[in-house]
Amino acid sequence: MQMTQALKHYLKFSDLTAAEYAYLFERTALIKQKFKAYEKHQPLVDRTLAMIFEKASTRTRVSFEAGMYQLGGSVVHLTTGDSQLGRAEPIEDSARVISRMVDLVMIRTYGQDKIERFAKYSRVPVINGLTNEYHPCQILADIFTYIEHRGSIAGKVVAWVGDGNNMANTWLQAAELLGFTVHVSTPSGYEIDPALAGVHSSCYKVFKDPMQACAGADLVTTDVWTSMGYEAENEARKKAFADWCVDADMMRAAKPDALFMHCLPAHRGEEVEAEVIDGPQSVVWDEAENRLHVQKALMEYLLLGALK
Repeated sequence: MQMTQALKHYLKFSDLTAAEYAYLFERTALIKQKFKAYEKHQPLVDRTLAMIFEKASTRTRVSFEAGMYQLGGSVVHLTTGDSQLGRAEPIEDSARVISRMVDLVMIRTYGQDKIERFAKYSRVPVINGLTNEYHPCQILADIFTYIEHRGSIAGKVVAWVGDGNNMANTWLQAAELLGFTVHVSTPSGYEIDPALAGVHSSCYKVFKDPMQACAGADLVTTDVWTSMGYEAENEARKKAFADWCVDADMMRAAKPDALFMHCLPAHRGEEVEAEVIDGPQSVVWDEAENRLHVQKALMEYLLLGALK
């Protein structure tokens, strides 16, 4: 299958450079502008995206599927029932076969090792739609949303309140690459793992008190207390995270024009109070929509390279 540039995967945020992100954000703005004006933008005619879901998702499926169709391409959707990676045949063999039939693969699964193994044997670009360790497409959308509302994120402070999970890991990678700082506050036992994120301590600060983490922040963001795959821990997590609910007091501790983000789905009254997520500082609906636009720019870039 003809590729117009060297094979490039997007398995974690640090896979691209700051210059590539600058291009992607600029390209996303153009693609979104065209979308809003009902102007066709179909550079991926006759290209096919395979989506492999071992973890279900509303937003990931709709954004990738709608995005690929809007770019002029087509989509093959595989669920666990259709293709459980590593069950019927080795992941390496699945990668060899699937990548001969499509132009691009998006995988949403559990362990990062699965997607890394698939990418190693794939002839086409592979995109991480979410793993236990990283969620790069979501942070791509979050940062674009910040830029839309407030301009450059360089030099800013992002407060992460809650679980030291895949979102937190990816925020750390983004901070190191794009020059901002993350204030992290997690309950004891749910800390971030900087070695997993692969970052230096200069891009983040850890706070025991979430109020202190939010102090002076430009953006306050959180996630559910119990991510998919950790449901057995739900009750224990509810107790541990009780003081890590983003409320109006935390938003008041942040800068007056601070934004609030959440990757959704949200549980009002748990990780965030309704008055925050439904309040004037919340940009969660723009954030959710922007998954569509940043992923269109990403798919276009992985297949065609930088366009003028």
